[in-house]
Amino acid sequence: MSAPGVRAIIHIFAESNSIEKVAKNISKLPEVIDVYEVTGEFDLIVLVVARDIASFRDFLKEKILSVHGVKSAVTSIVLYTHKKEGEETGE
Repeated sequence: MSAPGVRAIIHIFAESNSIEKVAKNISKLPEVIDVYEVTGEFDLIVLVVARDIASFRDFLKEKILSVHGVKSAVTSIVLYTHKKEGEETGE
């Protein structure tokens, strides 16, 4: 997806004994750009690119929330990117 319409950050709360497996399964999805295991309230942060909001909604419902071990997900849609990989973007 070279010109994404929707970029999102998904915070995932996973079952404690399934974090590695959840991360591995989510990493295989083509919409997923990055997967981070983190400290704090959630276990994983996932960066996603989708064609449009409807595609993202389907992806979230049909793929992310159906992964065994995912307890819940909180999503933030990226509105604007000010800086990416150390460079100002002007996007």
